[in-house]
Amino acid sequence: MEESENYFTKPLNLFEYEQQAQKCLSPMVWDYYASGAWDEITLRDNHAAFDRIKLRPRVLVDVSDRHLTTTILDQPLQMPLLIAPMAFQCLAHPEGELATAKAASSAGVGMVLSTLSTKSLEEVAQIYYSNYSQTPNPPLWFQLYIHRDRNLTRALIERAYTAGYQALCVTVDAPVLGKRERDTRNQFTLPPGLQLANLVTISGLNIPDQEGESGLFTYFAQQLDPSVTWRDLEWLQSISPLPLAIKGILRGDDAVRAVECGAKVIIVSNHGGRQLDGAIASFDALAEIVKAVDGRAEVIVDGGIRRGTDIIKALALGAKAIMVGRPVLWGLAVDRQAGVNHVIEILHNELDLAMALSGCAKLEDIDSSLLVLGN
Repeated sequence: MEESENYFTKPLNLFEYEQQAQKCLSPMVWDYYASGAWDEITLRDNHAAFDRIKLRPRVLVDVSDRHLTTTILDQPLQMPLLIAPMAFQCLAHPEGELATAKAASSAGVGMVLSTLSTKSLEEVAQIYYSNYSQTPNPPLWFQLYIHRDRNLTRALIERAYTAGYQALCVTVDAPVLGKRERDTRNQFTLPPGLQLANLVTISGLNIPDQEGESGLFTYFAQQLDPSVTWRDLEWLQSISPLPLAIKGILRGDDAVRAVECGAKVIIVSNHGGRQLDGAIASFDALAEIVKAVDGRAEVIVDGGIRRGTDIIKALALGAKAIMVGRPVLWGLAVDRQAGVNHVIEILHNELDLAMALSGCAKLEDIDSSLLVLGN
């Protein structure tokens, strides 16, 4: 009876995980994870964009045998999902990125590790690969910020390649950090005992304490290079043995330029509403970018996905897969690895059900005819 009672206390959906996570986290950590830039208009619009599009389901289709598997860069996914790169996961739970890696690999979904992780990229790779028994592995990618110190940037790429990461995810929408007023108010910094695990050992870098300001804002101003251009992307392509996924694209012309610079994946993203407030919702930018890329690169969309129906809508507009960020942190805060596993399970089950009710037995059946577009 006790097991049954525990089961029914589990959140039923990702919104309930968010509510429970707020009770588990300190106000400073909650604000860091949950906040967006300035008035948080884009933060709110990321999910609202999905609500504006309605579904037109097919009927009398045999959906008795459904398949959610796909690939990204020829790497297998048990469902079209990758966990987005998110910094400082040990703020949610001491196991941090290691718990997330175990959950992702056991579920057969992808994971992108942040440069600003609180566990080292080598530790995460070891856990990820040792926790998955099949070959080939689901995708494990490394997210890169280009630092002013190009030797540091090069060293991170070399470490990621040596550790077995399968792609380099370059974030291009953060030449400077967006103004997150909640972080400024809290003077956000890492608590004692946590550090930038990928950087402190090779450069001594960590998040500074900054009176009257967010420590992360100060870090970006001091360490990241606001002069980065397309030429630097070409430089990364020339030195990286890993395929490039470019994250932070919201325009078709930028997507074309990224492909011309060698990108194999375009990630449509506004950084979770944390950079330029008032920017277009990721989902609203998706169709233009898919059309512009025209099959020359695979497209992933990130931002605001909270239901299986959101995933169907993204795939129907041409995304090959989606990324989920904050809900993973909510699962981690509520119930560590088991919570992340459950978040992935919820999305899997919701997508499976939504496909059945939409008349889609496999992902290839999902197309734009399922959507009501326009006003």
